[in-house]
Amino acid sequence: MRVVIDTNVVIAGLRCSGGASHAIIRLVFARRLRPVLSVPLVLEHEEVMKRTGMLPHLEAADIEAFLDGWCACGIDQPVYFGWRPVLNDPDDDMLLELAVAGGVEFLITSNVRDFRPAGRFRVAVVTPAEFVSYYFSR
Repeated sequence: MRVVIDTNVVIAGLRCSGGASHAIIRLVFARRLRPVLSVPLVLEHEEVMKRTGMLPHLEAADIEAFLDGWCACGIDQPVYFGWRPVLNDPDDDMLLELAVAGGVEFLITSNVRDFRPAGRFRVAVVTPAEFVSYYFSR
């Protein structure tokens, strides 16, 4: 299953080894879930992960190794058509455009409220907990 995963989900999953966000990371590395990625999204992941104090238990080399593995598990998806502006945050528009270009069913984020206008694109915007509940119930 191909999905777009917001940076906030990746960070939450790396900060805590329990919970839905961590379960999503485990599904990716078990190759049961394929994150649809773009260069801007991976660069955003890296920038946020390397912020001082964001992941204090990880060294820069650990973050690089994680991102290498994450990208190896993912699908590089070019985005040829922009829909902006649809959402209030340009970073959120980037995720929506990636989800549409990748033809994914789910965009997973902890920030679903800001994605309400995305409904017209037939991408289900769900929280990590909602996605994990769906995934394990099917």
